[in-house]
Amino acid sequence: MSESFVYHPIGIIHSPHTDPAHGPVQPCYAEGCTGTVEVWPEYEQGLLDLEGFSHIMLLYHCHRAKPCPMLVKPFLQNKEHGLFSTRMPGRPNPIGISIVPLLSREGNILHVGNIDVLDGTPLLDIKPCSRRFDGIATTRNGWQDEVDDTTAERLGRRS
Repeated sequence: MSESFVYHPIGIIHSPHTDPAHGPVQPCYAEGCTGTVEVWPEYEQGLLDLEGFSHIMLLYHCHRAKPCPMLVKPFLQNKEHGLFSTRMPGRPNPIGISIVPLLSREGNILHVGNIDVLDGTPLLDIKPCSRRFDGIATTRNGWQDEVDDTTAERLGRRS
């Protein structure tokens, strides 16, 4: 099935990160980096009750990602892996997801922590995180288990 879909941004993500080569790779490596999520006014009502959640999922369009081949070398290893076993932003549908702490809400502006997203990124959706639904303790982490935590943190912070 080869249907086409059109998504329209519901807002924009603001962060201190402007260079894709120098920002943190994942939210877990963005401790202390704060940003804002500006939701367009026509969607503000949909934010009602969101501040009751400690963390939210931001789904966004990786607007500056270059297309990737199906075999890539991710930041953690200088070894090829299948694109779909990585979180490389350049994908057939360049949709990104970041789970971040929700610090506060002021109307249509969300203040978030641990932001790893580039400034000016189009926001597609927001979903609340729930211990009940999202509390997954993985037992296998694929090729990532070959990389020790200290190395992963050094490479992920890129600072």
